[in-house]
Amino acid sequence: MKMRIVVAALALVAVASPAVAFQCPKLIKQINDKTANRLDATSYDARTAAAEASKLHVAGRHAESEKMAQDTIAKLK
Repeated sequence: MKMRIVVAALALVAVASPAVAFQCPKLIKQINDKTANRLDATSYDARTAAAEASKLHVAGRHAESEKMAQDTIAKLK
């Protein structure tokens, strides 16, 4: 019984991890879409933060990338 629970938990983690990792590009795209036609300082800072979040994503630091992107999106609202 315990073995089934452990296997189920590991399967859940294996399925959920890639899903979380793919949130970064979606959030970065959202930043770039919101700042595409803007030329103010806030949008410049947002595009810079999106580039940094993209670098973090490529480096495998998804939690940091997602946090940076979410914080940047919040500043754009």
